[in-house]
Amino acid sequence: MRVRLEDVARATGVSPKTVSRVLNEEPSVKESTRQRVLAAMESMNYRPSPAARGLAGSRSFLIAMLYDNNDNPASTYLAEIQDGVLDACDAHRYSMMVCPLRLRGQDFIRRVDALVAEHHIDGVIMTPPLTDNAALLRRLKELGVPYASISPQHREGSIGVCMDEQHAAKVLVEHLIELGHRCIAHIVGIASHGASRWRLQGYKDALAAAGLPFDPHYVVQGEFTFGSGVMAARQLFALPQEPTAIFAANDDMAAGVMWAANERGLKVPRDLSVCGFDDTPLATQLWPPLSTVRQPSRDMGKLATLQLMEVLRGRGTGLLVQVPYSLQWRESTSTPPQKS
Repeated sequence: MRVRLEDVARATGVSPKTVSRVLNEEPSVKESTRQRVLAAMESMNYRPSPAARGLAGSRSFLIAMLYDNNDNPASTYLAEIQDGVLDACDAHRYSMMVCPLRLRGQDFIRRVDALVAEHHIDGVIMTPPLTDNAALLRRLKELGVPYASISPQHREGSIGVCMDEQHAAKVLVEHLIELGHRCIAHIVGIASHGASRWRLQGYKDALAAAGLPFDPHYVVQGEFTFGSGVMAARQLFALPQEPTAIFAANDDMAAGVMWAANERGLKVPRDLSVCGFDDTPLATQLWPPLSTVRQPSRDMGKLATLQLMEVLRGRGTGLLVQVPYSLQWRESTSTPPQKS
């Protein structure tokens, strides 16, 4: 038989109203009582009805994660973010829905209106480049829907999570320079992403710090996809002086570079060093394994959701949390080839 809220109340010696307050994470419950009720829910395998819970508290306990469907919908970065959001929702008995929007379409604001009206969502997790779309942010504020952002470009007053991507990219390129590379190319991500701007600037900062000239011919536009990495690498290989190292703005594009290098008969890293960014699972599935920057994407999804929940539960205004990065040096980078 399905365990009911009243069964949990009876087992813990509290009222059904108190169990409801624990479920809704209301602050007016003693911590010792809260822990006793939560332990009973776990041992009795109690699963509250989302519909009944929402009716009781005038909340849906539903959080929507929005992403731009014009980007690569199969992105491992987005999948990692989604897993982190789900982790936080599961831990706090929220439901989660994933909603793609097409920013280049004409009806994405209407889709947001429909999402709020039909599903009565409590809050929204925003992923780049939605995080900085002024029309979307304005509409969510008009609708009174709280939101948290992943890596917003405009950080003052923002809620969510970020990382110092510019400095991470700078340190990554500095390492290539320390290995002896002087002809280093960069494949940029989607122009509307803050990540693209920060990672490009970090690349430029590293060259400037080493006294190396910036050559725009060695910067090629990509789209954060495997295919765009292939096309960009082919363009770089056609230059009179081929680069000895390529820093791609994410792992998917770096994988495309490695594919194009193999197509051209180049061995990585003997003939070409390749770096990515994000340290998605793909980075260790490639051969050779990819040198990259570890952006804790799953943790970022989780932390952004927890900050949003602070707002939803009335426990604070939420913060913009900065997470650390780490450099992952693997077998895709080495010293440049020796000139014969």
